This record gives sequence, structure tokens and C-alpha cells, in this order.
Amino acid sequence: MEKCIAVIDMKAFYAFVECVERNVNPFTTPLVVCDTTRGEGTIVLSVSPYLKEMGVPSRCRKRELPKMDNMIFATPQMEKYVKKSAEVVSIVLSFVGEDDIHVYSIDELFVNLGPYLKMYNCTPKQLVLKMQKAIYKQTKLISTAGIGENMLMAKLALDLDGKKTPPYIAQWTKEDIKTKLWPISPLSKMWGISRGYEKKLNSYGIYTIGQLANTPKEFLKEKLGVMGEQLHEHANGIDNTNIRDKYIPEENSFSLGQVLHEDYKPTDAKLLIREMNDDLSSRLRSHGEKTQVVSLYIQFDYETGGGFAHQAKLDFPTDDTELLLDDLYRIFDKYIDGHLTRGIHICYGSLVKNNYDQLSLFEDEKTQADRKALQHVLDEVHNKYGQNSLLRGSSLLEKSTAKERHNQIGGHKR
Repeated sequence: MEKCIAVIDMKAFYAFVECVERNVNPFTTPLVVCDTTRGEGTIVLSVSPYLKEMGVPSRCRKRELPKMDNMIFATPQMEKYVKKSAEVVSIVLSFVGEDDIHVYSIDELFVNLGPYLKMYNCTPKQLVLKMQKAIYKQTKLISTAGIGENMLMAKLALDLDGKKTPPYIAQWTKEDIKTKLWPISPLSKMWGISRGYEKKLNSYGIYTIGQLANTPKEFLKEKLGVMGEQLHEHANGIDNTNIRDKYIPEENSFSLGQVLHEDYKPTDAKLLIREMNDDLSSRLRSHGEKTQVVSLYIQFDYETGGGFAHQAKLDFPTDDTELLLDDLYRIFDKYIDGHLTRGIHICYGSLVKNNYDQLSLFEDEKTQADRKALQHVLDEVHNKYGQNSLLRGSSLLEKSTAKERHNQIGGHKR
């Protein structure tokens, strides 16, 4: 099987979906995907290719956008984007087997082309072009692509070459490493190098990818550990990842967080902690897990700055909503010190799987059993009819965010 990997990326995905829905040309229309109800500081999720050509970044704040009378603001529709992403994956699956696809993100996936080139009797570029045409025919979305002998080179070909001009396909070979990759500067322009690592490498006199590639691996490993060795290999186009080796992560924690649109007093913040704990404990039970550690991170208001992060080790593993809430409240009450809250993040860690419940010394067995039975009934109702089908009365209060959160995906409107 020829070693040949492609990465396919949907061009300005969210904005393109919105333009197609409105039957407007993404290359001539100033369209922005962001929730304008959240104010000038809301994050822009995507901008049309027309705005990108004007130099508008795809990730910015609403207040940073150019002032244009004909600007179209599209409210995010995350559920629609997820479905459209699944549609794109299904189209690619009509060309290759499931083992030869790695979905990298909602708008990007890797494809193992090698085993299929003889079957389709075509070159890698020709096969990718067939996929791109099929995607466009069915969805009217434009995709960009990079091709290389490994996943890294495919990604580099995409980011540094394939996204620039039609037909939006670039293929890199080993010969392109020295001529196209090594001159790259600043270092963070290369996939996998953060600004933090760029700063560290600059302090060692390394400013281009070529300098990084020719720095002794031993030196980089001494200074940066395993990451230094990996950066050296990537700078030389080396990547031994096998696309067919599927990574299945072990979930060692569950977490849930939200940044608030206004400052919350301690009593109102505790309302949100309870709502979030309700949702997260239900998720814990649905996975058959119990937690042994609860953590709470609170971000204070912007004017004060800072916050706190603390955790509590439980006496025994549990998935009991009320017991978990008690510990979260204890942390909150101990450290909030009257501050206003602008962000809340809770986490359950050290998860274990077991099918028994530890009896408490401080309440009778029947009370505990009745509460657990009620929680399981609530879980069943929510699973069948949705999380907003049955709510606490407090979720109808003005400061509650439960109903709004339940109608979001990834913090954005469905």
C-alpha cells in the first residue's frame, strides 16, 4: 500500500453553510457567524472568504470587525453544523473504508488514500478532487486539501499551500521540506508549534523551521523534553502516526463550565453551581461512573480579576447529586469571600466504575435509597424528553442559565 495521506478541510465552514442557506456567494458577501445578543465582546466563530480576503481573522471579537452597512450577522446553528459535518464524512466514506478516516474536527478529516489508488486507477490529487467534487455537488460547500506521505506532511501542505488558491489542493513530497517548510518564520506558523514554544525556541537562537530541523535532537530533548524530540522530527517531515490506530481515550474526569454574561452575587452563583451539578451528576450516572474528587474553579469579575480553584477528596465514591453539591458548596462558601463571579467550572475526577453505594453514617438507608431512585427517574425523563422537560423551580428565575445552556452545543445556540 502506497503511503499517501490527505487532509480535507471545509473552507470557512460555518460561514459557508450560512451563505449556502441564504443563497448568497461567500466570496462576495460580508457574512459573520456570531451571536450578537451577547454584546460587542462576543467571539466571532467564522467569517466568509470575502471578509478573510479583506484581512479579517476568522477568530476575533465582534467589536474588532470592520464597520460595514451590508454586513450580515448569522446566529450560530451548531446542531445544523454538526449534521452538515456528518454529511461530509458520509460522502468521504462512500470512497474509502471507515478504518481509513480520522475525523480531526467538525470541519476537518484525514483520509488514507494509499489502499485505494489502484482501485480507482488515479493519482492522489485526482482521487481527492473526486471527493471534493462529490462534497460540493451534494452540499454546495467548498473544501481544501493537503496530500503527503504522512499526516503531518498532509497538514503542512494544506495549511501552507492548499488553502491559498483554487482548486485548493496541494501535494508535498520530502523534497518540499527544505524548500517550502524550512524557510517558514515565525515558528508558530507551523502546525503544532504554539507561541509559547516559539518564544522558548527563539531564546535558543532558533527562528526558522530550518534552524529547528538542523538543531541537534539531543539539545532540544534536553531543553524541552519529549516535545523537543517531536518538534525536531516534525521540522524534518517525520511523522510515524498510523491513521488506522484509533485512539480511544479513557475518561478520567467529567467537567462542565460556563463564562457568564454579567457578574453574579454569591447567592446567584450558587444557583448556577447547583444547576451545573445536576447536569454533570446525571452525565456521571449515564456512564456508570462514580467520582472520588470534586473540583471547583471560580473566576472573579473582570475588575477584580483572579479567582480560585480548589478540590475536595470524598470519603467514598459517589454519583449522588446532593452529596456532590454539598462538597461544591463547602468549597464555594470557604473561598468566595463576597467576590462577584464571572465564570464557573466544576469537575469530577478520579472516576471509578462500581455498582454499589456506600451507606452514609449520617442518614438512614431508606432516605438515601429514595433520593437515588428519584435521581434515576429524573435521568430517564431527561434522556427521553430533553433536559428542559423537567426543571427545578429555581431554573425559572431570571439569573438561571439552565434552559439556555440546554439549548446550546459547545456553548453556542443549537
